[in-house]
Amino acid sequence: MIGRLSGILLEKNPPQLLIDCNGVGYEVGVPMSTFYNLPGLGEKVALLTHLAIREDAHVLYGFGTAEERNVFKQLIKISGVGARTALSILSGMSVQDLAQAITMQEAGRLTKVPGIGKKTAERLLLELKGKLGADLGPVGSHHASDISGDILNALIALGYSDKEAMLALKQLPADASVSDGIKLALKALSKL
Repeated sequence: MIGRLSGILLEKNPPQLLIDCNGVGYEVGVPMSTFYNLPGLGEKVALLTHLAIREDAHVLYGFGTAEERNVFKQLIKISGVGARTALSILSGMSVQDLAQAITMQEAGRLTKVPGIGKKTAERLLLELKGKLGADLGPVGSHHASDISGDILNALIALGYSDKEAMLALKQLPADASVSDGIKLALKALSKL
């Protein structure tokens, strides 16, 4: 398995790169989040990689951070999500945004990524709940995220849009309980 590449960046054709590693040129597919942080042509680059072996090809994918690579690996384990779709997701939103969308069960944020429909978004939410975001952010944030997710889901169930619910959620104090949070959010929404 090829886990890391280090060499000279020869070509940049989004989302493909060509990296010269001691005379051998490796074609590497990267998400746009990694692509935007690459050095210029002819400069040294190092990427963490994932080698996908299929019947018809061996394809190498590169990532600027271990976090991105780990999320990519989680995504391709999901039925119906291939490497191209996983790259599209990582290109369309940061790892933190994806973790937040999963934690708060926001299918609407996922469907904004090209190639992700409602069914795929719902499958992602179901499959990744509890898996993604567990190692992100401060330890104490999980309880707060659960409370925020519960408040958000309650507001959406009451008929508010995702946008309205998120706006109300941002105005709540960090230490609010679910019941207090819902009451405060409803007060804030009534003033809009």
